[in-house]
This record gives sequence, structure tokens and C-alpha cells, in this order.
Amino acid sequence: MFKKIRFTPSSIAAAFLFTFALAVLAQTPPLEKTPATTAATVRFIGCQSDGQVGPLEAPKGDSKVVQIATQATQQLAYYKAEQGFGVLAPRGWHCFGTYGSSGSSLYVSPQPLNATIVFSDNWKGFTGPVIQISTEIGDTSGRFGVARTIARVFPSHKAFVRDVIANGFAQANDFPFGPYPNDQLIYKSKEIVEYQTPAQTDGLGTQSRLQKNADPIRGVAILVGSNPDLVFLAARLPPDKTDLASIIIRQAELDSAQSKN
Repeated sequence: MFKKIRFTPSSIAAAFLFTFALAVLAQTPPLEKTPATTAATVRFIGCQSDGQVGPLEAPKGDSKVVQIATQATQQLAYYKAEQGFGVLAPRGWHCFGTYGSSGSSLYVSPQPLNATIVFSDNWKGFTGPVIQISTEIGDTSGRFGVARTIARVFPSHKAFVRDVIANGFAQANDFPFGPYPNDQLIYKSKEIVEYQTPAQTDGLGTQSRLQKNADPIRGVAILVGSNPDLVFLAARLPPDKTDLASIIIRQAELDSAQSKN
């Protein structure tokens, strides 16, 4: 003999809420997992460079230990010239560095690079995939580049820009204040900002040797030291490698942090 069950208003409400919760959970997509990172070694690639005192041979180095998503280990190498910072970039690419009293730059591209290309008066910059990492020194002629980026994205350091203008070697209108209208900015601190410059748009990403094209540019701008100096990364990757951009940016941030120590 079956026992009769009496439903009260409270029990009916509880059953309804439970059923509703199950329905919501069934329609909610799972959270995207952040790729796990671990200390791993990637191949070191030395890069030739040229600049103020002439050509420099590619440095020799051991494998680079980086914090990297395990699935990306076989896709990346660490490229570095004699002067300046190194950078993670896809394996099998070509690299070349420049340097001088204002700072240094390293370019890594799927196309061959050399001094004839980079220093040519007819060369306007990169139109395809490339990674550039540059250092501009704040107490040399590099201060103009530092000031230009500070004016755009580092409002707490405006005094540096005013000092550069006050020295009489630049005009105030050379340093527009405020971010580019279409740039997407993520501030990690008052001295670190990650950015994305959309396709076919002038922005922080085109304050480099990268010309605008149909693909966005991602990167990071970092102020280092009391001068300050600027570490600037601009990366435009092929469609099948865009997932590597976050890893490349993160390593640039880690390298700049280690340079302070």
C-alpha cells in the first residue's frame, strides 16, 4: 500500500528552484581553462646585429628556461642579439638586431633579415608577420621615444614628458596625450600596459617598424628604472600562431622584471 505524500507550498517552491538550477547549469558553457605553465627550456637563437660601432656577431647561449604552456614548448625559440632584450618567437624564423646610444631593437620575422634591408632608406617597415622588441633609454636620445609612449599610456609619469619638452629639443605637439582611440589597453600596473592595436588602424602597435595591415598587433609597453627606460614589444603573428601572443608578452614582462634585479 502506497503512502500518500503531502506537498506543502515550501516543498513545491524548493523543488522548482532545484529544477531551475539544473536547467541553468545544463545551458552554461564550461569555463575556458587557462593553459598550464611550467618551467621549460626552449632553444636559444643568437641574432646578428649592426649599429653605432659596427656589426656584431650573433651571441652564443644555452637553452633558455622560460615559464611556458607545455603545448607551446615545441613551437617557440628564444631569440637574442648581443645588445638589448631577447624575445620568444616561432621556431624557424629569422632575426636581426640594431643598436645605438638611444637603445636597441630586435626583429624576428619568417622572412630573412639583414642590415641592407633594415637600414635601407627605401624600406618603410614590416608589412607581414613579425615580432619587434625594443629598449629606449630614458637618459639619452631615447628619451623622445620614451616620452611619446608615456604621453599615450602612462599618465602617472607625465612629468617626464614635460621635462623633455622643457629642455627645448621638442615641441609639445610632438607628444599627444591620451591613448589612441581604437587601442585596447590592459593595465597590469602604473608601469606596465598590454595593448592591442586593431587591423588597419594606427595605434601603439604602429609606433614601431610595423606598418598597419589586415591583422591586429598585440604587445606590451613597460617602464623600467627611475630614468625611466622603455621596453616595448609589438607582435603580429600569422593566424595559425595567434595563440602564442600571450606567452610571448608574458615572457617579455618576466624578462623586464628580472632586469630590475
